[in-house]
Amino acid sequence: MCGMFRFLEEKFVPVAARVGSQRHLVAIRDGFITIMPLTIVGSLAVLVNNLPIKFYQNALDAIWKHETWTQWGGNVWGATFGIISLLLAFTIAYNLAKSYDKDGLSAGVISLSTYLTFGTFGEGGLTGLTTGTGGIFIAIIVALLSTELFCKLTGNPKLLIKMPNGVPPAVSKSFAALLPAIITIGLFALVRTIISAGFDIPDIVGSFYSAVQEPFMGLTNSWIAALLLAFIPTFLWTLGVHGANIIEPFMQTINLPAIEANVKAISSGEIAPYIVNKPFFDAFINMGGSGTTIALIIAIFIFARKNKQYNTVGKLSAAPGLFNINEPLLFGLPIVLNPVLFVPFILTPMVNVTIAFFATKWGFVPAATVSPPWTTPPIINGFLATQSWQGAALSIVLIVVAVCIYLPFISMANRMAKQNELRAAEAESQKGQQVTKLENQKVEV
Repeated sequence: MCGMFRFLEEKFVPVAARVGSQRHLVAIRDGFITIMPLTIVGSLAVLVNNLPIKFYQNALDAIWKHETWTQWGGNVWGATFGIISLLLAFTIAYNLAKSYDKDGLSAGVISLSTYLTFGTFGEGGLTGLTTGTGGIFIAIIVALLSTELFCKLTGNPKLLIKMPNGVPPAVSKSFAALLPAIITIGLFALVRTIISAGFDIPDIVGSFYSAVQEPFMGLTNSWIAALLLAFIPTFLWTLGVHGANIIEPFMQTINLPAIEANVKAISSGEIAPYIVNKPFFDAFINMGGSGTTIALIIAIFIFARKNKQYNTVGKLSAAPGLFNINEPLLFGLPIVLNPVLFVPFILTPMVNVTIAFFATKWGFVPAATVSPPWTTPPIINGFLATQSWQGAALSIVLIVVAVCIYLPFISMANRMAKQNELRAAEAESQKGQQVTKLENQKVEV
């Protein structure tokens, strides 16, 4: 076991760390993190509109007309999820340009404009598919490519328009970005023109969504995909690599379109088509943090009170664990590179994702349609994400299952701790005996 960990630490961890710090993946991750407050606000608007409590619905109807307060939620949705692709085109480009020490603001504006060259305009302006979740994939691709081109062009002194001294810095930056902006936007507009005219594809975003993004989301909406998404971050965490950060860009690209599709389906009286999304994982898998470690804390309190290290770390980790922060456990016990705890840490989320997936698939629990803040405590998160008491009940069942998985390994860790204490006591005793023997020999001399 130690040999395997040594091999992984020497060969795999450096590769995983490089992947996790790859500038384009980091830019995508940070771009999504930037707009997280808006996605939470949009999700809360869905919760306000659709919370399935009769008393709550009747109370709002008594205060306002039903159409009025549901229109309020719709307006919030349109101002958040309804413009998500536009926001990502800007935030991803901004973060990528900053990683090159370039003008992030100009890169973001140019990326947004470049993305709009691929947009589809209807009678009322841009279509909802272009501005909303349907354009996420193209927005990401355009943001990365346009920013790479812009950063290379801004490094060319021949394309730099220098302004005289005394001109405000903001004006100088604008003119410095002028020629690179013209080339970047013009080139992407030319590509759009060739695709539309040469291949007769007037709606590029819609066509891409139908041909690539929607089928891709369907492929991830399977039990095998759910198992992989549960396995990868915990496996990486056991090696000391922030697995959640590495997989976050992928999770987010399937998350927002899946939530929107679920909401539309439920509003139309249909079954939600997507089980696997981020609120599903936050509500049922990442309770207490990666590895369902809220259950590990409970198991420690039940079975490891006499283990000083585990008991101390468990007490310190209890409060953060309620809000799904588990770094004190990961590095305090530790779980990282721990030959005992790495097994339940990986196994527990895979068991829980299986139970939660089929419980949702078979209709025992509604699909997740709301994305509460990831720091929402377990059980409450299950209720909010599914807008049902069944979601809360499933969270409780999964925590019990997880505790049962962790308990035998905690028992094993206790036995190992006692053996180590006995060995330390024996070593101390032998050392004391040797000191006494030496002192007696000195006295005899």
